[in-house]
Amino acid sequence: MKIGSEAHKDLFCQSFMDSHLLYEPETLAWPELDSAMIERLQRIPFWDEALYTERKAGVMLKAYAETVEDPQIRVAIALQAAEEARHGRVIGYMINHYGIQVAERAEKPLPENLEPAFVKFGYGECFDSFFAFGLFGIARQGGFIPDALFTIFNTLVDEEARHMVFFVNWIAHKQIVEGRGALRPFSSLQQYTGAAFRRLDNLMGMGKGEKKSANKKGFTAAGAKAVKVDLTLESFLEMCIAENDKRMQAYPEELLRPDFLPAIASLAFNTAKLLPKRKPNQPVGKELEARG
Repeated sequence: MKIGSEAHKDLFCQSFMDSHLLYEPETLAWPELDSAMIERLQRIPFWDEALYTERKAGVMLKAYAETVEDPQIRVAIALQAAEEARHGRVIGYMINHYGIQVAERAEKPLPENLEPAFVKFGYGECFDSFFAFGLFGIARQGGFIPDALFTIFNTLVDEEARHMVFFVNWIAHKQIVEGRGALRPFSSLQQYTGAAFRRLDNLMGMGKGEKKSANKKGFTAAGAKAVKVDLTLESFLEMCIAENDKRMQAYPEELLRPDFLPAIASLAFNTAKLLPKRKPNQPVGKELEARG
């Protein structure tokens, strides 16, 4: 299939819409948790960031969809907006259901130019989700929270993977249709580098005596610290790659996948195997800080 063709657009839009699931937070099978497990959930540092990020994404994508001329793409982006908003409702429901304390935040106004905001968000989502796949796999493997709760959040993680596939195909189609297909690799490199530097800047702020939220610490290091497993950088990258490969197998072979980060992670994984090994029982969050 020719990337950028009408057939390509039909496939990435229709497959995205056909795989949409119907559910609402209150219909999910939320397990009963004891006080120790609820306390463990409360210690996870990124619920507030996840809640407000998903809410903001839903509003921003809905507004952007209304500006899109192509009716098929407009419907698909509006559907993603609805899913992002639903993710916010799921997280909000969980917060209320288990009595997790989250600070209130004022909603920020939408950017004036919505398309660049969507592009920036899409690359950022690809960046964050790749590493979230790894953390999710590690936490599930280690029995960090009950399997019933993982089942609920596995649906959200799968939807993030769908968003990634839709986004990389949408941006490739858009660039080719606009005559910028030859610049695709350079554009992706620029966008992913920007996403990495924004997160690295937040990560480097750790340890400077500042009180920072999970997003200011960096999702990966904050999440790894919360999970508290004995994990090397090498095994973390291996898990990210394996989980990403597993989730990407669900989509039509003709569609593009986000391949930039898996390629970089594979290179880093092979390099990490040659580096001196960390001391036993050093949390991966500390190792990520040291190597960040």
